[in-house]
Amino acid sequence: MNVSPFDPSFSDVRPRLIRLAYRMLGSVADAEDVVQEAYLRWLATDRDSVRQPAALLRTIVTRLCLNELKSARRRRETYIGPWLPEPIVEADETDPIDDITLPLMMMLERLSPLERAAFLLHDVFGIGFDDIAETLGRDAAACRKLASRARDHIRAGRPRFPVPRERGLAIAAAFFAASRKGDLNGLRALLKEEVRACTDGGGRVQASLFPLIGAAAVMARHAQLAREFARNPSTLIRYAMIDGLPGFITVEGGGIVQTTALQLEHDKVAAIFITRNPDKLQHLGRELERRPHDAPNT
Repeated sequence: MNVSPFDPSFSDVRPRLIRLAYRMLGSVADAEDVVQEAYLRWLATDRDSVRQPAALLRTIVTRLCLNELKSARRRRETYIGPWLPEPIVEADETDPIDDITLPLMMMLERLSPLERAAFLLHDVFGIGFDDIAETLGRDAAACRKLASRARDHIRAGRPRFPVPRERGLAIAAAFFAASRKGDLNGLRALLKEEVRACTDGGGRVQASLFPLIGAAAVMARHAQLAREFARNPSTLIRYAMIDGLPGFITVEGGGIVQTTALQLEHDKVAAIFITRNPDKLQHLGRELERRPHDAPNT
């Protein structure tokens, strides 16, 4: 039988499949490609005999992601500078993404593909180990071990000091104001001593090739940037939660779009994640149509 792209068996689970594929791959474009391929395979299936369409589609997407991860990891071995996952921006406070933050996404990169799949399917998407075993082609006990090893590896990536959303966005606004106005004293007051900063330019635009470690290194870089911001002011698009972290979207000198996400601990900035690689920001086109917002109250 013919199935339209709006077939409820597929369209109802598509957002969940996209989230799974994105968490597996760290790329919006790759996630959408995988889910599209899953849809084509779904069309070629004898769907009348499928008792649980969502389970079958999840299996297809997971296995496609495992295949994609092999080539993705080879590409990252030659990636120029720090690699960050493509930023997912929360639409508004009524549309939270999930509890996977950007630091946790980076911790997931250190796992084997099977560990990553077992952890995401069980701990994030709530799938039972019997079903995961069928998806991964392993027995349930092996899948439990995969998820347990993953949990041990990524425990440090879980937020230890959760910050309320509005408080986080207020700190992001203070960070933006201090950094763009050249208020170095105000900026330093926001940083933890052991703060680190990673900028992903992918070799496409200017960006630091190595992470900056420590407040002294971060402040030295912002002293340089203050002069650049004075010549070419940033245009603020809006403040937003970016992969679970407070931050902001801006257009910088030369028309370069970037996202800045801040990992906070006790109201201090512990890490700064900046994405400037234009290949990773194409999906933010709608954001650029927004009018710049005023800063939240600080």
